[in-house]
Amino acid sequence: MSTLYARIGGEAALDAAVDLFYDKVLADERIKHIFTDIDMAKQRKHQKMFLAFALGGLPDYPGQGMRDAHAHLVEKFGLNDAHFDAVMECLGAALTELHLPAELIGEAAAIAESTRADVLNK
Repeated sequence: MSTLYARIGGEAALDAAVDLFYDKVLADERIKHIFTDIDMAKQRKHQKMFLAFALGGLPDYPGQGMRDAHAHLVEKFGLNDAHFDAVMECLGAALTELHLPAELIGEAAAIAESTRADVLNK
């Protein structure tokens, strides 16, 4: 069975998904303030690398772990389940807009959901 990364269309599809995802995040009143002081070009690059790894397209991820990468956001913004839910909604909306099959969206969402405790430092 091929990786989810391959089944969604590889690098080009992942690039489009991440770019559309962040367009949605930055327009979302619930979470856009979290990204005000973040270098979004760098953020998009890191997210593309992380998702390529998480979806089976890269053997490892050279970035920080989820807990370390988000700890300052938990402290500064009180990052919580409502914020995580908003991010998940933006992800689902982006993948839907790109016409990914529901089955693949579900798989991607399950992988993203599996990071909730670490992202929120629970």
